[in-house]
Amino acid sequence: MSRYSIEHLNELLGHFSVPRTKYLIKPLTDGLINDTFLVFDGPTPLYILQRVNHLVFTDVKGVMNNIQQAFIYLQDHDYSKITLVPPQNGNSHYISPTGNHWRLMTFIDGSTAYNTTEDTNIAFEAGRIISKFNLLLQQADLNDYVDTIPRFHDIALREDQFKSALKSAAPNKLETAEEAIAFSNVILKKLSILDLTKLPIRVCHNDTKLNNILFSKESNKALCLIDLDTLMKGYFLYDFGDAVRTIANTAAEDEKDHSKIVFNEDLFEAFIDGLATNSSFLTKTEIQMLPWGAVLMPFLHGIRALTDYLNNNIYYKVAYENQNLDRSLSLYNFTKKALDRMSYMEKVVNDKLS
Repeated sequence: MSRYSIEHLNELLGHFSVPRTKYLIKPLTDGLINDTFLVFDGPTPLYILQRVNHLVFTDVKGVMNNIQQAFIYLQDHDYSKITLVPPQNGNSHYISPTGNHWRLMTFIDGSTAYNTTEDTNIAFEAGRIISKFNLLLQQADLNDYVDTIPRFHDIALREDQFKSALKSAAPNKLETAEEAIAFSNVILKKLSILDLTKLPIRVCHNDTKLNNILFSKESNKALCLIDLDTLMKGYFLYDFGDAVRTIANTAAEDEKDHSKIVFNEDLFEAFIDGLATNSSFLTKTEIQMLPWGAVLMPFLHGIRALTDYLNNNIYYKVAYENQNLDRSLSLYNFTKKALDRMSYMEKVVNDKLS
């Protein structure tokens, strides 16, 4: 099942304020960072149990504080509420004797998630719930939120890390990654003109890929966003770009066959239509700069994957040696497709959001 036995996971659940019984526990394998488990009592899933990767999120207390603060606002008639289940010691999460950090949250029955989609209704709903999430958090005080991963989307930091990895990488890796390295240098130069300081700082999700949205199995209505570890201060452009890279593209993030990687304009426009339903908080400058998010975010994920490949895969979980390189090349392919459509995106975004 995983490196954790059902007995051990049930023992962990005993530290939370839940009924005492022997739960059926199944691993969820989509996450690249945390270990996540679905907790059942009979046929019904009740909870999500997660081990928060404290090597990535070094301030787990800050992470949990951000989530608790956000949950105050993230509830509405069209936004489903998730609740943190407290440990018996009254803290926000449980720290095991081995130093692992565990949290428990309620599961929304009848929900599902998608890695990719070809359905314009799902694309619309994704846009609607992402803008609703951001609209609800306009009530939040920025000072209540810590940076869970400082400079998470800072392109200058990612460029420095990339250049450092180039200096220490094995020669065979530099040769294998030659194409990705060359593309990195070209796009870094293009993105150097971006001035994000013109944008308002907001409380953002910062990881709005499609599979971080829950949908109703019955109606495909978007319910809420999940995986809030990266919830912190940022620019809406980040949430926009991360969504576009996984909604307008119907291929997997590490797709090796680049002929399958597309920029689907119908899905993109449906997503923008969804955004428009809750977009009153956006400024004129934000709207004008949004298309750059669709270039910046796949590129940032791509250069991070490439850097991790050069550093021998120390950050992301990989199933095979070159998976991070495949991720990078796939993300770079979409980056180029988005860059080629800048004029198109500018027109669509301006027409539908202004």
